[in-house]
Amino acid sequence: MSQPIRFPEIQLYAGWGEPMRTECTIDALEVIQGEIPAGLSGTLYRNGADRQYPSGREDDIFIDGEGMVHMFRFKDGQVDYKSRWVETDRFKVQAKARRGLFGRYRNTFTNDPAVAEVHNGTANTTAMFHAGHLYALKEDDLPYELDPDTLATLGRTDIGGQITATRFTAHPKVDPITNELLAFAYQAKGDGTKDIVFYAFDAKGAKTTEIWFDMPYAACVHDFAVTEDWVVFPFFPLITDMEHVKQGGAFYQWHPDQETVIALVPRRGDASGIRWYRGAATSAGHMMNAFQQGNEVHLDLCLYEGNCFPFFTTPEGVETPPVPPVLTRISMDLARNDDAFAKAPLMPVPCEMPRTDDRYQTRGYKHGYMIVYRGADGSSSTGRLDFETGKLDVWSPGPGDTVQECQFVPRTPDSEEGDGWLLVPVARVSKNRSDLVVLDAQNLAAGPVATVKLPVRVRSTFHGCWVPEETLETGLYPYKLRAA
Repeated sequence: MSQPIRFPEIQLYAGWGEPMRTECTIDALEVIQGEIPAGLSGTLYRNGADRQYPSGREDDIFIDGEGMVHMFRFKDGQVDYKSRWVETDRFKVQAKARRGLFGRYRNTFTNDPAVAEVHNGTANTTAMFHAGHLYALKEDDLPYELDPDTLATLGRTDIGGQITATRFTAHPKVDPITNELLAFAYQAKGDGTKDIVFYAFDAKGAKTTEIWFDMPYAACVHDFAVTEDWVVFPFFPLITDMEHVKQGGAFYQWHPDQETVIALVPRRGDASGIRWYRGAATSAGHMMNAFQQGNEVHLDLCLYEGNCFPFFTTPEGVETPPVPPVLTRISMDLARNDDAFAKAPLMPVPCEMPRTDDRYQTRGYKHGYMIVYRGADGSSSTGRLDFETGKLDVWSPGPGDTVQECQFVPRTPDSEEGDGWLLVPVARVSKNRSDLVVLDAQNLAAGPVATVKLPVRVRSTFHGCWVPEETLETGLYPYKLRAA
């Protein structure tokens, strides 16, 4: 007899956070304001966590749950919508059992004994398109390939045997100018190891670079950044202690007595050329960009002067108070003889989920986009920072409503940096449904150019990508950098 399904009455699953557990297809969504800009043709893919079945635990966290990929396809002034589960090994075994079988986040020792040989991976963090293939990613597992049109799960993949690690990052960088894929894996030989590896793949998906080295500790490395010559790996003291994990504890613990360590890895060299930099304990989930300026390498990120995940306690079990993330520039001088780095805030308003015009990833840039102004009522806004003037341009969806991470789309393949559109998923909390808005990326305050109504609720999306219609057909991005 099957068990009755009942989610615990915890804040995580209340209100907007209530699990959706629903796949959906809607052709020709209603455009309730404005009109879709001419020439906006392609697909926005988004990925996030939902709960297939309850885990039976009171300590569930929002980054856990099965992957749910969302697709918004723009063509001829209309938008079609589709959402599908990523049918991972974990998803399939739970679907057969009709109940939750996996325990604490990333802790295999708390799983049902029936799934001892089944991978924990949820493929719930981002959607990536490269060399004609669409992937759903989570950093503790290999990629899952999806059909770009139907979102059907094609299977777990090591990209033709080229991924030699046991897992792959959830934050790869696809350079739409060179069509390279830049990626990595941390704890790359298994849970709790200090191994990390950097990969580069060419426009056809062939691996061109593989650099292995050791982290200073078994860190959480959610994101990284790349410049023209360097790969920037920040190591923050959210550390895995496998003895603690084996006893049923959290996969990460916050160690405020440890240093932040940054490795600059030669992008086209080997581990012998790594430069190391150190500073006080901080943390971050997401990088905005990195670039070189003379002898300096700059890393722009949403930096927490403390623990970015308060639900991961210290080894003594102490919960650390939440601290606001500040967009910060960390600078590393290649000409210095010591290992110190400098840091400076870039704006006074806390922010998260930073993005750029993807054509300027790894390069000097002028515009950054992010979520700002989180209100006591749960509201949030989309912002654009002009690095040259320091001006912050903001659009708010209204009281109580929230925005998710935005996606920049160039107006034309060779338009100037920042000339294009921002696609922003919006949670219409008061109406228990969602919108997708199209903003002029150079004038957010003017409000949406178009508002696309979803009659359903998109519970959560973390990250995703925009794929032009031409790229879906050829596998190559058509973008160019405009000459200065």
